[in-house]
Amino acid sequence: MRLNRRGLLFGTAGAAAASLAACGKGEESKQLTGHTGIAMPTTVSDRWVIEGADLEKRLQDLGYKTILEYGEDDVPTQIQQIQSMIDAGVEFLIIGAIGNTSLGEVLSDAKNKGVTIISYDRLILETPDVDYYASFDNYQVGVLQAKHIISRLGLSQDSTETFNIELFSGSLDDNNSQYFFQGGMDTLEPFIYSGQIVIPSNETEQEPTSTQQWDPKLARERMARLLDDFYKDEPLHAVLSPYDGISRGIVEALVAADFEPGSDDFPVITGQDAEARSLKAIKEGTGQSETVFKDTRNLAEVAVNMVKAIVGGSTPEVNDNGTYDNGFKFIPSFLLEPVDVTAENYQEIVVDSGYITEEEIDNAPADEG
Repeated sequence: MRLNRRGLLFGTAGAAAASLAACGKGEESKQLTGHTGIAMPTTVSDRWVIEGADLEKRLQDLGYKTILEYGEDDVPTQIQQIQSMIDAGVEFLIIGAIGNTSLGEVLSDAKNKGVTIISYDRLILETPDVDYYASFDNYQVGVLQAKHIISRLGLSQDSTETFNIELFSGSLDDNNSQYFFQGGMDTLEPFIYSGQIVIPSNETEQEPTSTQQWDPKLARERMARLLDDFYKDEPLHAVLSPYDGISRGIVEALVAADFEPGSDDFPVITGQDAEARSLKAIKEGTGQSETVFKDTRNLAEVAVNMVKAIVGGSTPEVNDNGTYDNGFKFIPSFLLEPVDVTAENYQEIVVDSGYITEEEIDNAPADEG
């Protein structure tokens, strides 16, 4: 099913009703202090560690108390952590969800106690109790990844060469996965229909291409299976991968199958999150050739500004009211633009901006180990 990508765009207008989220039932006159619980999904991925610390520092710099917890990709653990935050009296919850349909009961308790709930990057589904969503244009992430493949393979309306590619998508319990995948598929679709792109596995839907918990090991196992089943006598030209960790798992499978990173016949591989290990491979030309950078400093600022606005008695700024339907309602959202990163521009985009140092990239381990 094709997603409603843009819907209706508004500024702060249209979010007025959501401003009441700062107050629970019978608590309209309560003076807010900004006490915030931050529930992050895992410490395995670099980005969540960086973002959790950044959110905590920004909130504390405003004088707000914080509680920061990591659920380590275990839904019951995250639910317990969120409940503990509620019991500790937080007024706001910023949640990077592990299971996007599993938080309804605990969020209902939060709402009954006057807590404002901000869904952070991963949209929380099947609950009426989400007030705001802070994220990136996730559809555009997939568009950028697919455009990189198209550019690297030299595809155009006039080209006649045929290329074999395979598709990977993220975890099915992460709502962002469908947007990444749809953006990529919509962009590749004309070349698939024309026959210029062939997918030998015929695995073209999100479920068979998914990677539970974004696990690099599962991606490596699936890539190894695809190579064994479809590429003994066929070349593989590109892999659409949604995330750097998955991309590195794919590279490991390719290397194990005697593909040589940096060689002309090594497949084009995309990614996301600008993790140091992947940036090193991009810089050195030793595997993955692209990542999509989502400047999480800006995302943290958006979420913190939402808290700050409500504490100050105003309505948070949003720029999208019609794209992200969580099953109960369209969530007032602020979406940031992702950026394509390659060997040609990584220094300008991620190093010169202060996100990561050249030394951190150079000293990153070459693989998951």
